[in-house]
Amino acid sequence: MSAGSFYITTPIFYVNDVPHIGHAYTEVAADVLARWHRQSGDDAWLLTGTDEHGQKILRTATANGVTPKEWADRLVETAWKPLLETVNIANDDFIRTTDERHEVNAQKFLKHLHDEGHIYTGEYEGYYCVGCEEYKQTTDLVDGAGEYAGQLVCAIHSKPVELLHEKNYFFKMSAFADRLLALYEQNPNFVQPEAARNEVMSFVKRGLSDLSISRSSFDWGIKVPWDESHVVYVWFDALLNYITAAGYGQNDEEFASRWPATHIVGKDILRFHAVIWPAMLMAAGIEVPKQVFGHGWLLVGGEKMSKSKLTGIAPSQITDTFGSDAFRYYFMRAISFGQDGSFSWEDLSARYQSELANGFGNLASRVIAMVVRYCDGVVPAAGAFTADDLAIQATEKRVTDAAAAAIDQLAIHDALATVWELVDELNGYITLQEPWALAKKPESRERLGTVLHTAVRGLGTLAVLLSPVIPVATGKLWSALGGDGALVDQRVDLAWEWTGGAQVTALEPLFPRIESIVEPTDGQ
Repeated sequence: MSAGSFYITTPIFYVNDVPHIGHAYTEVAADVLARWHRQSGDDAWLLTGTDEHGQKILRTATANGVTPKEWADRLVETAWKPLLETVNIANDDFIRTTDERHEVNAQKFLKHLHDEGHIYTGEYEGYYCVGCEEYKQTTDLVDGAGEYAGQLVCAIHSKPVELLHEKNYFFKMSAFADRLLALYEQNPNFVQPEAARNEVMSFVKRGLSDLSISRSSFDWGIKVPWDESHVVYVWFDALLNYITAAGYGQNDEEFASRWPATHIVGKDILRFHAVIWPAMLMAAGIEVPKQVFGHGWLLVGGEKMSKSKLTGIAPSQITDTFGSDAFRYYFMRAISFGQDGSFSWEDLSARYQSELANGFGNLASRVIAMVVRYCDGVVPAAGAFTADDLAIQATEKRVTDAAAAAIDQLAIHDALATVWELVDELNGYITLQEPWALAKKPESRERLGTVLHTAVRGLGTLAVLLSPVIPVATGKLWSALGGDGALVDQRVDLAWEWTGGAQVTALEPLFPRIESIVEPTDGQ
């Protein structure tokens, strides 16, 4: 990893169905962090993609009368790549586990572990959840209800598990338990938030079993290089995307410059990333990830977002009405990143109106309009600063520093709350200074200029600070302010130092009023 490198990943998502807002939430969080680091001078690189192997994909494709590859191609092009456009993701790469670059280099990794003695042949019998693509411990199962009464079901998917008995290849994961515990102890930030770290440590302390890493009962997957009657276990395959996309096995220089990565994952797949994945890397002699951050679930009606339970909401159902900026802002502001959060249309609508339209949008429109009206669009020079003006300048710098510190902790919600202190303070400043009253008095002309100059400076700082989160609206504001250069090239860690031209131009409403909102009723 080179100095100033910031490699961040989302999970790669199953293509058995179309995305819902839970998937988009993860994408947006990773994108905000990547954009922030890019604008802080880091060589940021954002990876996302799709997981296309395994029994679940095979069954879904078969049920739809197509091959697994045809199904994956269809879903990627019609659903998963369009998702990135829907919520305005600026990813640097998109990997598919059916890509040749992934399959070839995943086999290289597996063969290396085999040659080093980390893999052996064995037999396994256990309960398998196709939805999770995972063998389950009995503690992960519950008694079924309704049509599944009398059966054991997965606690996550609420569907029956299957009792499987297979002769498979196993990874000696149990040999790495002590090294994993030492990693968690010596680097407390490796797994975050703290509740996630505690859960992972408790799991490993109970003892690790070796991991079955191949399947022979179906053939949709990467072939085991020394035994093509087996395919690689889908999770072992999928986890390797983080290094195959970064150059492992084909470009050592690129890989050294990118790796290690920060992984943003949902808490339901935390163990794969915080236990299995670092053990795999330890066995291969590769540095473990920089960090694994397990965010919470999106809840609708108190339940985890799920297409199978008809709680899944398509991102476009929100963006078609509110726009991508509002989607990004709402989920990053309303939910403490790392904790579960409840979604409701009422809360989304209320925050759109009060925080985006009335708070930030109206502030921008008022300030630009007053400069146009009272100064013919020319940004006035400042006269002597009063304590009120200096307080705004101090807040610009304070919130910039505080937001950067919050981002370093992946606390996106705290960063936004901090930046919003400047939004609120500027609104209060305008109300207190009453530039409309100053404009009526010739003797107050210098004071009017100072007030509007201060307000314009504050707006530009907000445009830079908020650009990683609401890039569309801030781009419009940046243009209206006559900001120098592209907004994406502005240093977010030095936001208050922004520069611009001598004039502003008219600004359309950044967050137009929405007269009525029809909440979807079909759960899709």
